[in-house]
Amino acid sequence: MSKDLIIKVEKEQLSIALLEDKALVELQNDSLTHSFSVGNVYIGRVKRVMQGLNAAFVDIGCGKEAFIHYHDLGERFNTSNAYVQQLLNDRKKLPKKIKHCPNLEKEGNISNVLTTGQYILVQITKEAISAKGPRLTGEISFAGRNIILLPILESVFVSQKIKSKEERFRLRHLIQSIKPENCGVIVRTVAENKKGAELDNELKLLLKRWDNAVLQIQKSDGITLVTEEMNRAVSIVRDIYSEDFENIYVNDNQIFDEVDTYVRMIDSDRGDIVKLYAGELPIFDHFAITKQIKSLFGRLVSFKRGAYLIIDHTEAMHVIDVNSGTRTRAAQTQEENALEVNMAAATEIARQLRLRDMGGLIVVDFIDMDEAANRQTLFEHMVTLMNPDRAKHNVLPLSKFCLMEITRQRVRPAMSVDVLETCPTCFGTGKARPSILFTNQLEEKLDYLVHEVKMRKITVQVHPYIAAYIEKGLWSIKCQWKWKYSAFIRIVPMQDFGFLQYRFMNKHGEEINIEQCEAALEQ
Repeated sequence: MSKDLIIKVEKEQLSIALLEDKALVELQNDSLTHSFSVGNVYIGRVKRVMQGLNAAFVDIGCGKEAFIHYHDLGERFNTSNAYVQQLLNDRKKLPKKIKHCPNLEKEGNISNVLTTGQYILVQITKEAISAKGPRLTGEISFAGRNIILLPILESVFVSQKIKSKEERFRLRHLIQSIKPENCGVIVRTVAENKKGAELDNELKLLLKRWDNAVLQIQKSDGITLVTEEMNRAVSIVRDIYSEDFENIYVNDNQIFDEVDTYVRMIDSDRGDIVKLYAGELPIFDHFAITKQIKSLFGRLVSFKRGAYLIIDHTEAMHVIDVNSGTRTRAAQTQEENALEVNMAAATEIARQLRLRDMGGLIVVDFIDMDEAANRQTLFEHMVTLMNPDRAKHNVLPLSKFCLMEITRQRVRPAMSVDVLETCPTCFGTGKARPSILFTNQLEEKLDYLVHEVKMRKITVQVHPYIAAYIEKGLWSIKCQWKWKYSAFIRIVPMQDFGFLQYRFMNKHGEEINIEQCEAALEQ
């Protein structure tokens, strides 16, 4: 299976798409003005201790109060907290030794550990979702490609997915020989068969991040962001990168440099897979991602020969209904038809869960099947399809009513993309200028930009059908405009545009606001 990662950078948004055999399986949109905060480490202030919940609310300066449960503090919280207090009390020098304190009791009470107004070191594990604030942990970790550093701890853990006992033994003893005192390490699955020098270099980088965090704690004055998770694009590459990646395309020079540097650091032999995209079409249009987004998001999703899914979201759960639609085969029995549709639906559902990043409880209403063997076949098929999903999940067998329950780790709000378009011409009023005059309207704008604003290089972005119409024939409308205005005019089709939507861009790729131009000329 080939994998491609497409990274689109716009003014205020970063979009990352993962393609498997050219099919879109993961999509993430992040605002560049409000970054993804999972992994960020803070000095927070305890606002309220809730004995009934055995939890506390912590102010970390992000608007909503964050939540931490007693069990999320970590068994070494007393030692970690004592070390943080040493750093806060002595701003001039680092403690020579870490004072080891008794571990927390497994079933203790949070009121015996935290008090209102106390400053503690915490890390975000879940984004704020809906009315809920971020979820916190007291067990600080720094994730790398092959290993995860756990400051304050001493233990070395090796991923259970590494099956070879000899390899697990080798990795455990290798890490124990190179790690410093008072630091624990988790060895990730991808570290299997990696050389000691590579793991040692990564451990040094992670230790440097912890040393910088310690210095930041000493400088802190109240609630403080101690350290941020690395660049969102780089962190995703870190988590999903594998040797079967064929290409990573980026349309921004700065993000390209960051991703390229990181890939060359973790896999120097394949650093050339990172490529800077500089094509004429928008990067998502070039790789047919925009079209897939339009077809895969929305309440109704078609998947095979007339069969379709209906996906609804509630506060408590996500509900997916499988419908055969017009999909029938005369040569098959009703049971055989139901099994075939359900198997195809399971494939699309597994894809949708990753694509929309749906978390919590998901209930799937498959087409009824009477035979228990068919229900077992469908269950096993679904388990297999969910195996590549990086989010923690659990799939339960189908009930006799052909209902399947799936739980999936929820780290951030579910992805929602509105595929319905508001008419850009009438803005929902139902009335617009005649479509046949649309090119005349564009020419009026061009005339103004050439003669009044004195522009000679203009890019016109329009719907693909309009672009094809403007460029049709030897003496096309585009050629007529070039000859008439003696200007360089480029037509770019945009798959995410409405039929009569348009946009003018200057030679630097910046949008031209004609109303602002008119106002400036009037002044």
